[in-house]
Amino acid sequence: PVSSALYGSRFLTGEAGGSVTHQCFYSSTSANKHDRKYWCKTAGSGVCYTIISTTGYTSKDYVGRVSLEDIPQHGTFTVTMTELKKSDTGTYRCGIGTTNRDLYVSLNLTVLADAGALGPIELVRGELRGSVTVLCPPGDTQGGEKRFWCKLGRTGCTLIADTNGYVGKSYQGRIFITPQETSGAFKILINDLKKEDSGLYRCGMGSLSGQDSPRVVALQVTAASTLPKRPKFLSGTVGGSLSLKCHYDPEGNYEKKYLCRWKEASCSLLVDVDGFVHESYKGRIQIASSDQENGTYMVVMSHLREEDAGWYWCGAKNGHTEHTSSVKLRIQKETCSSQDPKTSTLVKPTLSSSPAAYSTSTQRSITGLTYAMGTVTESTSTLLSSAPPGTSVTSPSESYHEGSSHESRLLPVVLPALILLIFITIAILALTKIKLQKETGEERSAMGNLEAAPIQSDLNPVKEQRMEETLSPEKVHGCRTDSGKRRWVF
Repeated sequence: PVSSALYGSRFLTGEAGGSVTHQCFYSSTSANKHDRKYWCKTAGSGVCYTIISTTGYTSKDYVGRVSLEDIPQHGTFTVTMTELKKSDTGTYRCGIGTTNRDLYVSLNLTVLADAGALGPIELVRGELRGSVTVLCPPGDTQGGEKRFWCKLGRTGCTLIADTNGYVGKSYQGRIFITPQETSGAFKILINDLKKEDSGLYRCGMGSLSGQDSPRVVALQVTAASTLPKRPKFLSGTVGGSLSLKCHYDPEGNYEKKYLCRWKEASCSLLVDVDGFVHESYKGRIQIASSDQENGTYMVVMSHLREEDAGWYWCGAKNGHTEHTSSVKLRIQKETCSSQDPKTSTLVKPTLSSSPAAYSTSTQRSITGLTYAMGTVTESTSTLLSSAPPGTSVTSPSESYHEGSSHESRLLPVVLPALILLIFITIAILALTKIKLQKETGEERSAMGNLEAAPIQSDLNPVKEQRMEETLSPEKVHGCRTDSGKRRWVF
């Protein structure tokens, strides 16, 4: 099947008795190259009657004053009409296909009594992801008027970019209108070409509706490309540095290689291979190396600033032709942390007699749990600049898991010991009571027991009652004396 990429001028103006030439552009696929090309005029009924086609047919009303030339290798065919009449005014189609309803582009031809014929359309070809250079004809050498680039469509010419700073959304960072030369000519540079960039354009000076620049440019972007995909963004950090690798055709003879900063359809030169460095970048940008064999050169930027963020262009110039590529630089602020949780030191807390000292509430990120003699103590960790000798360095989460493990190991040992101690104490009291009864008699046994208990086992009735109440593990805890020895309290 034929390709849908077919385009040509939408408007033609001719002079009675004169001639017009129309170029129709198509993608140079195998199907398009060999299929029928035609030129027809649309009647009021909507039917398009063939005037001429590549099958050899020519309408009898146009014999001798119409011709069609197909150039498959260029992806274009040209129709020329001579001896124009006012009746030739109307809507025409240039198309490809076996019928006049297949692929086509419609255009309007206006024949006036006195009008200058438009010049031929300039064809510019570019590769997908590549770049093109369009040389616009000389205009006002004073350079006072704005320069523009617009795309022709059904309703006129849509502005793409101008030297007043306007750039269409889809062309941000990839179109540059150069300053005027002494002849008044200027160039349009476009890179990162896309398929949808194909079409008819006009470059000129002044207003879009003006006819100061009658030249129309047909831009054709090839679907296939030999160019590799390259990253469109680079990231750097404030105060840091980065390297940007620029590419060019190693077989080309380029008189200048450079890096410029893009902004609002213009590009300010920053550095080139001849040694130029922009004043505001001196000491922090240079072309570090160049590899002619592989067609690359390296640009190094250092001491990066926030304001360095934006679009940059690599360029290689050969006469009026320039091959360019663009990249957007992103600058990130350097972030640092004043404390590292992995090197935080937990200060060993002192035991507290407040209820909070026995709390087992959920651990928070800034809270450490330590355990001493079976007592669960919650304390807030303090970050120290350095840990003293013998002090363990650990994160709060590590401290929590260590304490939990310690608790689980401690309970099975402490509970049996407490139960054994209680039975031993009861046994001692019982033996003491029996002994006293034998010595003092039945009437003094009660008094003897009460007096003997504090002497033999350091217990009194109050303490004995407290001892019986400590059968619950929750009410048993330990403390550490100043000498470091353990002392159990009931």
